Amino acid sequence: MTENGWLQIILFFAVVLALTKPLGLYMFRVFEGERQPLPRIFGPIERLLYRLCGVDPKREQGWKGYTASMLVFSLLGVLVTYGLQRLQHVLPLNPQTLGPVAPDLAFNTAVSFTTNTNWQNYGGESTMSYLTQMAGLAWHNFTSAAVGIGIALALARGLTRRPGPTGPRTLGSFWVDLIRAIVYVLLPISLIGALLLVATGVPQTLSAYREVTTLEGLKQVIALGPVASQEVIKELGTNGGGFFNANSAHPFENPTPLANFVELLLIFSISAGITYTYGMMARDTRQGWAIFAAMAVLFFAGVGVAYKYEAGPNPALAGLAVDHAHGNMEGKEVRFGVANSALFATVTTDTSCGAVNSMHDSFTPLGGLVPLVNIQLGEVIFGGVGAGLYAMLVMVVLTVFIAGLMVGRTPEYLGKKIEAKEMKLAMLYVLVFPLVILVLGAWASVTPYGKAALANGGPHGLSEILYAFSSQAGNNGSAFAGLSGNTRFYDVAGGMDMLIGRFLMIIPALAIAGSMIGKKTVAAGPGTFPTNGPTFTVLLISVVLIVGALTFFPALSLGPIVEHFAALHGKLF
Repeated sequence: MTENGWLQIILFFAVVLALTKPLGLYMFRVFEGERQPLPRIFGPIERLLYRLCGVDPKREQGWKGYTASMLVFSLLGVLVTYGLQRLQHVLPLNPQTLGPVAPDLAFNTAVSFTTNTNWQNYGGESTMSYLTQMAGLAWHNFTSAAVGIGIALALARGLTRRPGPTGPRTLGSFWVDLIRAIVYVLLPISLIGALLLVATGVPQTLSAYREVTTLEGLKQVIALGPVASQEVIKELGTNGGGFFNANSAHPFENPTPLANFVELLLIFSISAGITYTYGMMARDTRQGWAIFAAMAVLFFAGVGVAYKYEAGPNPALAGLAVDHAHGNMEGKEVRFGVANSALFATVTTDTSCGAVNSMHDSFTPLGGLVPLVNIQLGEVIFGGVGAGLYAMLVMVVLTVFIAGLMVGRTPEYLGKKIEAKEMKLAMLYVLVFPLVILVLGAWASVTPYGKAALANGGPHGLSEILYAFSSQAGNNGSAFAGLSGNTRFYDVAGGMDMLIGRFLMIIPALAIAGSMIGKKTVAAGPGTFPTNGPTFTVLLISVVLIVGALTFFPALSLGPIVEHFAALHGKLF
């Protein structure tokens, strides 16, 4: 590790910290303010969309109505994207006359982009037409991110709203949250970000692919396309689906260190800012900062471990007479180096982004353990756009309950009592995630069709399987890249994994919101555990780590951990 490497990491987080409050205030005005910002610019667009969609912005929904709207919208998104892929060969904007996508792959991809996972079992430039990329995949990058923001706001309203005895017990309107997230937040930032990326060399064109002759006299096809517009929203919306197969390691997606820095900021910005938005909704910004602090501690712990082990040699090669000064550069781009590769891997798996600028399969065992653990902690370390906040708020509910047991009184959060119903829903949320990962992972690891897709055997092969199902259930989308996922089994199993990891966790979260919204607030007493200070932050971090360790440590022990000790003795897999 070098001082320069740490300086870049600290500079990145300092800029994120500086953006958190102003962006959080802006989003609070968008979603909770009586008057939205820049009404002359965005107001007419918002009102037009309401009229076109038949939405009454003053009509709010309870948790069941909010949930039903979200599920119907998502189902239609799956069907439209599936149809675009199957019919792309007869639709326009298909410069390479690409054929229809196979049914199982089309299902996997449609589910993937609807759930904000953006797992890709295909090479974008050789599989998807421009129309599919723009009208199907990039469109989902906006809508799935907006859905995540809406769910976070609904849960936040359930915890923070204080209706009167006869007041409404509603969580807002799904359609209003969806439209405002796109119009006021995602579109304007994406427009500015796309221009920045074009300035750094990212292409944005509808021209056909170029066939060129190399200096050696060979023919080569250079893929082009509307890359910048998809790249910016894939990072901002923590989507992660690359226009090209190599994702953000491709020089057309991420050409320079400056572009890399901009993309890193895009990934973290909304997820960090919404914690401040939550503090404003709770009428106590320290509530938001306490959650932000927990996320920040877990972030620095992860990037520190990843950087340490990637800055050193692979343990199996440490004894060889080669220069290890530059660390483990296998699978990394020279223009980024070890520090920015470790930082990107940590950031993209702290959130549910999944974009990669290096190949995680080539990381050292403990370096690769970090992105895997980040996902398995439940995407709570800033997490996906919106998804990180609602996942962390469920952990907050668990933490408050544990704190209540410690002091011997009924737990309270923001003046509302947390009772048996909320704890059952929170435990359902927590148990769904490891259940789907471990069941599908075990299935794949003992069947011939599951093992046939592996590039490695032994513990590294198990890590590839664990990473695949963890990434899909966590709606992350990154991969160890050693698993050939485009088989019928992995397409179908992965699609189900993503659906369960998204919607069977959203529904309990919204049910918690529906249960909490109707509760009266009580004044804090001498036994009330404060939830806006460092003690609560430490306890919250402990709960997150304990939940993750209890569920996944045995599986991790058989994967990257045993691989590390085997590599120390020269054993490679």
